[in-house]
Amino acid sequence: MTTRTSLLRSRDSHARVTNVELFFDLVFVFAVTQLSHTLLEHLNVAGALQTLFLLLAVWWVWMYTCWFTNWIDPDRPSVRMMMFALMLAGLALSASIPHAFEEQGLVFASAYAFMQVSRTLFLLRALHGRDHANFRNFQRILCWLLVSAVFWLMGGLAHGATRVSLWVIALGIECLGPIAYFFVPGLGRSSTQDWKIDGGHMAERCALFVIIALGESILVTGATAARLPATAGTLAAFVAAFLGSVAMWWIYFNIGAERNTRLIMSSSDSGRLGRSVYTYFHIPIVAGIVVCAVADELTIAHPGEHMEAGAAITLLGGPALYLLGNVFFKRASAKYYPLSHLVGLGLLLLLAPVAMFLTPLALGAATTAVLIVVAIWETRSFAAGQKAEHPPPH
Repeated sequence: MTTRTSLLRSRDSHARVTNVELFFDLVFVFAVTQLSHTLLEHLNVAGALQTLFLLLAVWWVWMYTCWFTNWIDPDRPSVRMMMFALMLAGLALSASIPHAFEEQGLVFASAYAFMQVSRTLFLLRALHGRDHANFRNFQRILCWLLVSAVFWLMGGLAHGATRVSLWVIALGIECLGPIAYFFVPGLGRSSTQDWKIDGGHMAERCALFVIIALGESILVTGATAARLPATAGTLAAFVAAFLGSVAMWWIYFNIGAERNTRLIMSSSDSGRLGRSVYTYFHIPIVAGIVVCAVADELTIAHPGEHMEAGAAITLLGGPALYLLGNVFFKRASAKYYPLSHLVGLGLLLLLAPVAMFLTPLALGAATTAVLIVVAIWETRSFAAGQKAEHPPPH
């Protein structure tokens, strides 16, 4: 008899992010671009809610794949073939985003359901006979995903409000699953102790997704400025947008990313932190970056024009979402909520009553200034705290 080769990652060393994972992420570069353009073209309440829903779906299918590659070895040929199949489905899903609630609904739903179910079936095969606790865990997950897939496909076949209702149920089932520990009658419920993830890999993958989202802001800034005449207003908006992206990078990566990486790598229950800190707390962070990308395009394209309500909400809402997500993200590895971020949220709130009286450039510059203040404040506070904990020898 021949022994079946294990497709699982070895836990003897840190699970590095592989080239095929980075290649897979290219599909989601396109997805983030599609999301920001969809919001820009439908800058109203209905458009915002639809974009939020689609963002959650994109994040959820990417995050499940992130957990998948945490356990499975992407350098195995059969795993690579599976990743390429997921990429093809992900490309179809991303392409259908602008018309997902119209004529492309079935394409979006079919691609989404295929990615969720096929990937889980593949991992079940890999876990069989090698990790009983996780095998049982993914049996439960498969049950939840099969139920949600029915609602996704039914919604894809339906139209209008019926589609929306069915899809909300489908996504709600998937978002609730980890909170409910994927409880299934007869199979029981999972434990985060069973989710033996490599914390460093999880942290690195989510940081790379943040880079993907920030890359969309940079692309929007450059592409929008490139097609417009180089006026003083356009150049000022261009600089403000770029500095805002730098400030967002600094807020996430300067302190929080490294500190939480150390936290999850040293945790005895990395599955719990992977579920909360990386699966859920990153949603407003990514959403904030996508909204900021839209705000940057509006500011550069219309720097001195009259402020519209949708533009004002976008200019204030993007930084607010981003700071709020970072508040919860950083609270996981600190004793207190970061005061600098709370003050930043307060400053954005103070800008709200006067937003409609400002030009897009003025409001964009103000929100960028808030992000820069938060970045500098946190950096200086952290340095002062480090100095107090480790005073220089006399």
